[in-house]
Amino acid sequence: MTLRLYDTKSRQLKEVASHNGATSMYCCGPTVYRDAHVGNLRTFLLADLISRALTLSGIDVSLVQNITDVGHMSEDFQEDDKILTQAHIEKIDPYEIARKYEENFHKDLSRLNIRKAMVYPKASESIEMMLSMISELIDKKAAYVGNDGSVYFDAHSSQGYGELSGNRLDALKPGHKHEVSEDTAKRFHADWALWKAAGNRTQMIWPSPWGSGFPGWHIECSAMSMDLLNSHVDVHVGGIDLRFPHHENERAQSNAITGEESVDVWVHGEHLLFEGRKMSKSSGNVLLLQDVIDRGIDPLALRLCLLENRYRSQMDLTWKSIEAAHELLLRWRGKMSEWAENETSMQPWEVDPEIESAINNDIDTPKILLRLRGVEKSEQGNKRALFLYADQILGLNLDAGIEEKALTAKMKELLDARSLARSEKRWAASDDLRVQLEGLGLTIKDTPEGQTWT
Repeated sequence: MTLRLYDTKSRQLKEVASHNGATSMYCCGPTVYRDAHVGNLRTFLLADLISRALTLSGIDVSLVQNITDVGHMSEDFQEDDKILTQAHIEKIDPYEIARKYEENFHKDLSRLNIRKAMVYPKASESIEMMLSMISELIDKKAAYVGNDGSVYFDAHSSQGYGELSGNRLDALKPGHKHEVSEDTAKRFHADWALWKAAGNRTQMIWPSPWGSGFPGWHIECSAMSMDLLNSHVDVHVGGIDLRFPHHENERAQSNAITGEESVDVWVHGEHLLFEGRKMSKSSGNVLLLQDVIDRGIDPLALRLCLLENRYRSQMDLTWKSIEAAHELLLRWRGKMSEWAENETSMQPWEVDPEIESAINNDIDTPKILLRLRGVEKSEQGNKRALFLYADQILGLNLDAGIEEKALTAKMKELLDARSLARSEKRWAASDDLRVQLEGLGLTIKDTPEGQTWT
């Protein structure tokens, strides 16, 4: 079966192409001025799912994921640069900021069992690549030098601009989702900077044929994807918030260089809410993977929780759903250990047509999980083999077993105190003790027979 994914440009499912048994992928990577929150990680998980699906079908995947450690990660150049701002806050060099959060990014990917990309090119180490593309765009009359010394892409030079996002150039208003600039600097307000003149900026700038400066927001991905993937991307992955202007502008730049569609399939993951609200610093509800781990929850429980929803569906993540996923993960790992002891067949895994169909039909992870729940309750004798097959995609380490940990003296003391409090109907004290126990990493459940813990 051939993997089909929903293509944002054509608005329909599209088969993923392979060339001599290989498929190229590009995934927009992190902006390394802060830790990636779970919404960012959901997008990186999407790229991992696609890569795993292709690999499972015998296709070699060349995945490139950039590290944005240069310039503005925004279309508005009036904003302060995020990396320089964070460097000032933490009182360390901006490149140290970038390396610090890049290291944290790779650590989070590992904890979520997201397989490594073929290469993680850094924007700061790819300036020559970008300058070469900008020069070629100028030669092709797709870009020009503005009278402020910056280089701009001529949006009107792009045939089919807006086909990805649905936006029309004649409908775009100044300042809306594209960079703000002096009226006289650009020929058209929706043109965007490929290279920004340094002005008063003294850090993170480079020499160029047009003077000292730094790259714009969109040129980075065009330059890296075209250079590292031989001028064509079979599958381009990113969050839905990048569809416009970032991916629309990236598409225009890349197509201007190649003279054709440079990306076959554009795949976008939907927004992730947390406890009913969009994650933001102002709301104080930004959730990091470390926050999940600090509650004593297996990080792969977060992965499982995210898989309960289609990647194209907006999802409202809650602590309750993460905790439920943690319990399910432990239960399935326990079952896998039981089946390993009882099943006569110990084959690595066995293809299940229903799971295979769900994988290739736009990676329907909820349907895969529903199938596994049915298998768990069934009487068939190859449960472990089917779970192992599904886990090639799910990446939950279902065969890892359950790590047994001894209770500390403090935990035993609190559990005994809570058991006594419940028998004496001191519910407030019982609730307080539960909080203390959960803070120590235990999950408490009350049953008619008494309290249990994991």
